[in-house]
Amino acid sequence: MNRTGARVPTPAMVRKVVIASVLGNAFEWFDFAIYGLFAVMIAKLYFPSGDEFASLLLTLATFGVGFAIRPLGGVLLGLYGDRVGRKKALSLTIVLMSVGTGMIGILPTHEAIGLAAPILMVLARLIQGFSVGGEFSGATTMLVEFAPVNRRGFFGSFQMCSQALAFSIGALVAYLLTVNLTPHDLESWGWRLPFLFGILIGPVGWLIRSTVDESPEFIAYANDVQRGKVKRVNTPLRAVFRDHSRAVLGTLGVSIVGTVSAYVFVFFLPIFAKKQLGMPASDVNLSTFIGTLIVLAVCPLAGYLSDRFSRKSVMLPAIVAYGIASYVLFKQLVNVPTFSSLLAVQIGVSFLMSFFWGPTPVVLTEVFPVSVRSTGAAVTYNLAVLIFGGLAPFVNTWLVHVTGSNLAPIYYVQLSVVIGIAGVLVLPSTGRRTSPGFAT
Repeated sequence: MNRTGARVPTPAMVRKVVIASVLGNAFEWFDFAIYGLFAVMIAKLYFPSGDEFASLLLTLATFGVGFAIRPLGGVLLGLYGDRVGRKKALSLTIVLMSVGTGMIGILPTHEAIGLAAPILMVLARLIQGFSVGGEFSGATTMLVEFAPVNRRGFFGSFQMCSQALAFSIGALVAYLLTVNLTPHDLESWGWRLPFLFGILIGPVGWLIRSTVDESPEFIAYANDVQRGKVKRVNTPLRAVFRDHSRAVLGTLGVSIVGTVSAYVFVFFLPIFAKKQLGMPASDVNLSTFIGTLIVLAVCPLAGYLSDRFSRKSVMLPAIVAYGIASYVLFKQLVNVPTFSSLLAVQIGVSFLMSFFWGPTPVVLTEVFPVSVRSTGAAVTYNLAVLIFGGLAPFVNTWLVHVTGSNLAPIYYVQLSVVIGIAGVLVLPSTGRRTSPGFAT
């Protein structure tokens, strides 16, 4: 026990928490990612219409519906985590995700049950979105609060590794199904396999997460409240906006550039390359798999560097370089749509965005005190995803259609770069009280 009454976590428990957070979070994001990877097929089966473009837009809008409810899920599950603990909140999110994913896996098509099919698909996406809304803040808070104070950036980066792992596995599964099944088999039953596999995340994820200890910082805070040393924050959401407005603005900017990079280059680009540029699905899925592997490998290095130097000194040049490289590489892809140019986009963009992805989890948590940390991270992250992330595939597909320019999506990316730079500059400095922080 330390002086606050919280048990000092053993190295074995810290490792267990990392595994529980990373694997559980990867399971959740795998289920969320595969919807985007099979969006074109889902459009045909659940949103049929005489207009193929309209059908795809409806599917992408349904993809965005999952994000519309994420702020609500993030706030409620964040409040739950700040009230009863990180562990219970994380166990709940993973069960909810398995329910939503299982619904998609067994849902009859529009041809079988008519209008009920797209309605139930929207309901499943709402359940998924509510769950994921609380997942990021919960898993991130758990990782950071168990980490040694001088290695929080490194530990927090594993949250982004888990997302990259989920995207990698999702892309690999999509690739293997595409090259090993006939188009008829893939459309009739093959696409359902990853969703059915996702049902397993409920019992497996709950079992993993139920065996870890509660966060030592949360226990210390709860003990201080019980002893009367500090007053419990009864309205964490109000406190976040009232007392931490600068932190909200800064983390919102950081979250926007990160979420746009994910949903444009991991979700939208495969759809764009297949539908707009006419590239083979196997090439698209393979390049996405390679790109996400790079993120998986580089994010821990970025987190380590943010501990060694500072958050800002790692993130700021990375965002600037990403903005320049993404424009050049995307323009080259549009002009010469080959596998090599697509792979160049995925490799170059993935490498650079890893350097602001990696420190993002610790940035979103260490600027808020433990009493409102889960709520603060959930609110800013999910607002960014709602406004700029979830609808990115829909908005960019629409922009390409109405402007007639295949370059339209890259201007959306450049807008997020400007916002991200402003966000990093606005972030409050934490000094060296807990870590190298944001000192420049």
